[in-house]
Amino acid sequence: MSLLSRPIRARRALAGLVLLAATACTTGPSLENQGEVTAPPGDSKELTIGSAGFTESDLLAQMYALLLERAGYSTDIISVTNREIYEPALESGQIDVVPEYAATFADWLNAKANGADAAPVGSPDLAATMKALRALAAPRGLTVLDPGRAVDQNAFAVAASYAKKHNLKTLSDLGRANLPVRLAAGDECVQRPYCAPGLEKTYGIDIVAVDPKGVGTTQAKQAVQNGQDQMVLTTTTDATLDEFGLVLLADDKKLQNADYVVPVVNRARAGSDGVRDALGRLNTVLTTADLASMNEQVDSWRRLPEDVARTYLESKRLIPKG
Repeated sequence: MSLLSRPIRARRALAGLVLLAATACTTGPSLENQGEVTAPPGDSKELTIGSAGFTESDLLAQMYALLLERAGYSTDIISVTNREIYEPALESGQIDVVPEYAATFADWLNAKANGADAAPVGSPDLAATMKALRALAAPRGLTVLDPGRAVDQNAFAVAASYAKKHNLKTLSDLGRANLPVRLAAGDECVQRPYCAPGLEKTYGIDIVAVDPKGVGTTQAKQAVQNGQDQMVLTTTTDATLDEFGLVLLADDKKLQNADYVVPVVNRARAGSDGVRDALGRLNTVLTTADLASMNEQVDSWRRLPEDVARTYLESKRLIPKG
């Protein structure tokens, strides 16, 4: 497990998280130690925002910080690359705000509460997923704010030339085309319901083989680019598809879970209307395409996440130009 600090806004709570990393990798604070979750929500003016350490999470954390600062809060950002560490820290108040993904976080909390074999509660239904997520989060002293328009979920891409040749825009189109498809993905794709089995059952796609090159890796995309494979498992905010001449096929029957971006806050410290309103300003603006574009600017253009985040918020008039 690793714990890395960002070069800016990373002054507070690091010492406590280092200690937490040594003691809470498998079990977070017990629910009995969380205190009364019926107490009034807190409104600390000094907030620590957690990032999961990858580009998109860094960008979201930077946007959260800028919006909260605009609303009168003082913020720090720390990067904690393992959910087993940052989620207990969120419960304990060492971290106050974290960007999360609705279905993935719901299933993670469900497994933590009910065991690794618990039936998944995340689904393609956003309303049902949010209801389950909030029910799991509340006893832990966590509040899940409203999702916006941006979603980072599993997605499938093919070569643009292949899509044009066979007139493909959706996964249903691919199923109707009756084409044999080698799928570049992770090993687990053979069994996961959202991957090969789901593609076959929901869309009637003829998956003749799964090429175990990983999810959205360079090798996987190159295999589709050169025709070795016909499709690759990636994500909806993949910023590099154009570089490989690939295009996404729409998940028109909603096979994938509702992994919408949601802020999760420690209720006792950041559960106020002030925090909710500040972060909610992003909901009507930020789209999946916006996230993909910002990811590209950081990953391909080598811009700093804080600069990209600030430019985006300024362009949407959510913060004044600096």
